[in-house]
Amino acid sequence: MGQQRAELDETERRIAAVLMASPRASWRTVADALGLSERTVVRRATPLLHDGTLRPTAVRNPARFPRLIPMALRIRCRPGRTWAIAAGLARRPDTVWVDVLGGGDEICSVLFLDGAQARTALLLRDLPATADVRSWDAYDLMKVFPAGFSWSAGLLTADQFAALTPTRLEPAPVPAIQPLDEALVDLLAANARTTYDDLAARLGTSASTVRRRLDALISGHSVRLACELDLRLLGIDAEALLWITTGPGRLEAVGQQLSRHPQARFTAATTGAANLLVAVAAEDLGGLYTFLTSTVGSIDDVRGLEVTRILSTVKRTGRIRPPES
Repeated sequence: MGQQRAELDETERRIAAVLMASPRASWRTVADALGLSERTVVRRATPLLHDGTLRPTAVRNPARFPRLIPMALRIRCRPGRTWAIAAGLARRPDTVWVDVLGGGDEICSVLFLDGAQARTALLLRDLPATADVRSWDAYDLMKVFPAGFSWSAGLLTADQFAALTPTRLEPAPVPAIQPLDEALVDLLAANARTTYDDLAARLGTSASTVRRRLDALISGHSVRLACELDLRLLGIDAEALLWITTGPGRLEAVGQQLSRHPQARFTAATTGAANLLVAVAAEDLGGLYTFLTSTVGSIDDVRGLEVTRILSTVKRTGRIRPPES
């Protein structure tokens, strides 16, 4: 894997946006969506995949894997030790994202813990035993809103986005998770663009079986395909986490509304003092301000709001980011 890019041009950004919305899209599909030739798409996209600038991956939906317990942690650290603690969290296989927040002494991490025993061990053993962790808050994620499962940073038109993503927001019926599905998701997490033939060869089954199981997992919202990259390459310089409190009767409606906004890359209902966690990606602080005043400000029954800027990302969609230069 080579040196990742410091910037992307307009064509590369548009290709990245398509792969974020549809990580397994064929080169022909990408070309048709953007009005480019297939040769141009292959020539421009292949180096970005090769050097790790774009990293197609897959993330389980814990609502479809009963043993998984999704949790968000806010960890306050001793100054000077934040990076080391964040790096340690990122190395855990159960962390989905790890962000350094605010002034650099706080971390937010989302974990998919393997059962109640793992949750207890984290909160009562691992965190208390970690030097320089001052305190923490833990929030169970009661629901992750599926409208954010396909996200393209707002770089695609509505027609382009609709052509690339399924219109179904409610999950289709899906058979029980099978051992084959678990192994399939593990392979896709390493590279979501692995061909059906290669997946079949590694799983010891047929390509048609792999295609059928993957289609069922995606339509049933059991797995989310994603394309990980540094959002600053897309011109996004203001990422933040919003901790929103709304009335219980409005929680579902507000969560659905915010999750459909093109600047919201993740929305979940949580336990704790706030009951919604929203990850927002804006071009700059002005864009973040507009989102807060125009989008959040127009929603009825928002009773509380805390905004925490993301200073740096250590892990995203299960993939550790290369160290920043």
